[in-house]
Amino acid sequence: MNKYTKTYTITLYDTNARTLRLRPISAIMYFQETFARYCASRRMAGYDLILENQIWVISEINMEIVGDLPFWSEEFKVEIWFSDISKIKAYADFNICYKDNVVAKGNIMYILLNATTRRPVKTDELLSKFEVCNELALGEHTKMVLPQFTEQYTKIAHTNSSSDIDFNKHVNNKVYINLAEMTVPDELKQTHALKSIRIRFNRETFLGDTLHCTAYKTALPDTYAHIIEKDGVSVCDIVTSWKEHKENVNIVDYDLDIRKENK
Repeated sequence: MNKYTKTYTITLYDTNARTLRLRPISAIMYFQETFARYCASRRMAGYDLILENQIWVISEINMEIVGDLPFWSEEFKVEIWFSDISKIKAYADFNICYKDNVVAKGNIMYILLNATTRRPVKTDELLSKFEVCNELALGEHTKMVLPQFTEQYTKIAHTNSSSDIDFNKHVNNKVYINLAEMTVPDELKQTHALKSIRIRFNRETFLGDTLHCTAYKTALPDTYAHIIEKDGVSVCDIVTSWKEHKENVNIVDYDLDIRKENK
């Protein structure tokens, strides 16, 4: 098998407060959880690599929502695979499957760095530990291009705290995604759901750094660019696209498994 799969039960914490369906940011986190498990099964997890003075870092994340995301308490499956491994980078593609349908899909570009110098190291060891599956979740891998801005919408600031720091001692990518979500207009989130997200990480940030996230309307309909800066330099660029959600999206019209418990 060239794919690794893991089944999860969605918790209330990981749902949208209005719809009780899986938050897109949580979908990305579940993928990274599955990736970590896959790597651990091949002795390539973060705690394995640090013994060789190496770390995993994410360069880009791309995800599309293509169906109804799982409802609270329901099971869903994440499947991941390496679709491309070159000398200094590797693409891991993923599907999130719910009720036998793919409801979200995407890819993440990973790079191995020397933990001291923060310079890329060759991925030769990856080729010996993982198989490559010639299947692309989103089609050809392409570099992220920011759409043309039309006007600034909003801007917020955030100072990194100890709860934002990950195993690699830099800021977890969830912080940047949360900042982008916070700068999306509330009126848009009331009537629209996320359609796609593209993320490019430019620089690491650390404990105590202050980040400024500015959201811009773009020339594309219902599409926003979120530029996150430290000291006036972009550390992360995010593009979110939105689609009008269906009526009664928060109503569950089938029998939940949890309703059958303790009967």
